[in-house]
Amino acid sequence: MRKLGRNSGARRALFKSILTSFFKYGRIETTESKAKEMRGLVDHLITLAKRGDLSARRQAIARLVDEDVVRKLFNEIGAKYADRNGGYTRILKMGPRRGDAAPMAIIELV
Repeated sequence: MRKLGRNSGARRALFKSILTSFFKYGRIETTESKAKEMRGLVDHLITLAKRGDLSARRQAIARLVDEDVVRKLFNEIGAKYADRNGGYTRILKMGPRRGDAAPMAIIELV
């Protein structure tokens, strides 16, 4: 797992907010390394949504900030990918960020 220059609590909080925004909007612009790290977490959450039981819902609520986003994940996104066995995201590389030249990418649902 990439550390991204943060301790474990800050990293957990970062991914909690990024994942919530991702499922809220369907795509997000971030750095390449964060996008690559997010891919596995997104796949895991969509797999939980496809399972759809109470235990899976509670695990998703622990990973996301907003319960409305969890509802959307289980009702819409999980149903959309019910027949797909993985590979739910696409990472599109962009140019470097203007301020610090960090490589940027867009991660979106397929």
